[in-house]
Amino acid sequence: ILSGLLKNTLLFNSYSLTSSNLIFQKEMTPLSPIVYPTHFETETLLKLYRQLIKPRLVEEKMLLLLRQGKVTKWFSGIGQEAISVGCAAALHNDEYIFTMHRNLGVFTTRNVPLDKLYLQWQGKAGGFTKGRDRSFHFGTHEHHIVGMISHLGPQLSTAAGVALANKLKQEKKVALAFTGDGGTSQGEFHEALNTAAVWQLPVIFVIENNAYGLSTPVSEQYACENLADRGKGYGMKSVTIDGNNILEVYETIRTFAEQIRENPEPILVECRTFRVRGHEEASGTKYVPSDLAESWKIKDPIDNYEQFLIEKGVISLVEIEIMKADMKAEINAAAALAFDVPPIESTVEAELNDVYALGINKKVENTEGVASTKDMRFIDAIADGLSQAMAVHHPNLVYMGQDIAEYGGVFKATDGLVQQYGKGFIKNTPLCESAILGIAMGLSIRGMGSMVEMQFADFVSCGMTQIANNLAKSHYRWGQNANVVIRMPTGGGVAAGPFHSQSNEAWFTHIAGLKVVYPSTPSDAKGLLLAALNDPNPVLFFEHKALYRSLSEAVREGYYEVEIGKARLVTTHEKPILSIITYGMGVHWAVKAAENLGIDAEILDLRSLLPLDYDAIEATVKKSNKVLILHEDTLFGGLGGELSAWIGEHLFKYLDAPVVRVGSLDTPIPFAASLEKPFLAEAKLVEAIEKLIAY
Repeated sequence: ILSGLLKNTLLFNSYSLTSSNLIFQKEMTPLSPIVYPTHFETETLLKLYRQLIKPRLVEEKMLLLLRQGKVTKWFSGIGQEAISVGCAAALHNDEYIFTMHRNLGVFTTRNVPLDKLYLQWQGKAGGFTKGRDRSFHFGTHEHHIVGMISHLGPQLSTAAGVALANKLKQEKKVALAFTGDGGTSQGEFHEALNTAAVWQLPVIFVIENNAYGLSTPVSEQYACENLADRGKGYGMKSVTIDGNNILEVYETIRTFAEQIRENPEPILVECRTFRVRGHEEASGTKYVPSDLAESWKIKDPIDNYEQFLIEKGVISLVEIEIMKADMKAEINAAAALAFDVPPIESTVEAELNDVYALGINKKVENTEGVASTKDMRFIDAIADGLSQAMAVHHPNLVYMGQDIAEYGGVFKATDGLVQQYGKGFIKNTPLCESAILGIAMGLSIRGMGSMVEMQFADFVSCGMTQIANNLAKSHYRWGQNANVVIRMPTGGGVAAGPFHSQSNEAWFTHIAGLKVVYPSTPSDAKGLLLAALNDPNPVLFFEHKALYRSLSEAVREGYYEVEIGKARLVTTHEKPILSIITYGMGVHWAVKAAENLGIDAEILDLRSLLPLDYDAIEATVKKSNKVLILHEDTLFGGLGGELSAWIGEHLFKYLDAPVVRVGSLDTPIPFAASLEKPFLAEAKLVEAIEKLIAY
């Protein structure tokens, strides 16, 4: 074992043998001294040098401003420039790159205006996020760059989504995403690489292995010899290279990109480098052994490349100083311009208006006149809506989910679609909800719509970061919409237990930027699904499993939409004794209870939970003066609490009784039918109605 370990050419050391196992401490000692290939033309060598020194000079300016108290935070990539510059220079300018904190060289190599970067870093108007996000947490379509979110892993899947769009469009383009040694420990790393390998996507995953994740050394981050070795497990090509050698990085990425443009497949590239400064400046580097830091100083990517160019006669010291002076003047001018811009201001209205994307997809109006109808079950209406969308209005829609292709989905909503539209657009997925949601985001970046099916709504918890922090926030942060619909088979009454029956719609109504719909009838299911697919925002589409085959009605044929955000009066009376505000299965419980009690109840089906139809809620409260809010979700933290609070705050003077909430027990939903029935809100509904009437 020791013999095999010692053969490691990356010079891992500090081995110790215990009685039970072998423990070794990786120290990120440098690779062999930098040796530059000599076959590059002078023009290329000089261009790469100019691109290499620019981010270093920008960083030096930022560190000076930080010491002067003129900026508040900075994540330094000094010593790692060769990776960012080499990768960006190797790709076509219209190929998307997904960056991290220390990839300033991508932005400068892509010629992003320095004044806009300084405005972005200062949170001012004219930046890329209107002051709503910091540093490199943004994207720019003009320069084909998508920045990170702080959760690190999600951009890997989103890059795979862009690569999928490239492949489906047959554009012979690649995508490239960066991550760090720490990021490789996240589940999203595994999911993204696995899916990209299974689908043979033209994407390059670049690991910047710089020895530390904040202060955690690589010895506490992974146990394999090389991170690139993980590629073998995914069945993809992988390589470890010297990340401080600009020519090696450039040639490696350029060669791989040329190959996978013609023959799509993912590539994993580990770039060995070292983070000279702290994770961010405030954290410092006291945890770094001094001898380790010193050993990497001799590997500085700029000092070494300068020496190579001088020895080769490509450039002189005088020319270097002139070049740097010109760049410093440009950098200083950009910074001064940004500091002259006043702090950004906004209004409540402007901030709220940017939560959702508007007017990106053309609204398809309902056809005038009487349309023919057909009797459809709930599940048939869903299937008909999907077919209508893909056949006519969304021919490039990509549908992704577990077992949705030949098998037709566990509920058979997609039966026959793969035969009609092919496996390119009806895609079985590995068991990796988060990666698929990230891929959906990538498709949206490339202007394509997507639908993701959660086999059960319960499983969506595996993808919460993508939904809550990527899909939901992208438009507000940097103007990128997420044209993604997530189908959510939900609800109890089918004796499926705690992991296949819970109601989790309230998880998402708290997240600004999402839309949440929950139809209760086949007609609404079809119309709302078509509206969701035509909406440029992420939509969580809840469908009660118990309604799939138990409920049918005459459903309009052809294409039509039911507007998201508009409630529906199920029953109405001139003088109702009370109003029941509900949605989903609650609608049918309410109708049944009112009929059994023989009362004139006005039943309002919300249909859309985010946004809510407050006008319809206000109208029914004013009409009946007594309100019961019903949902299948557990009582505490359910949507009923928010509705009750809003009614109490805005409509108190119209109430003749306290608002009553009816929800399921505050326990996980049980499996046995004898336990599930008393758990559900329906068990308490009649008693609650009678008490409210008698108040």
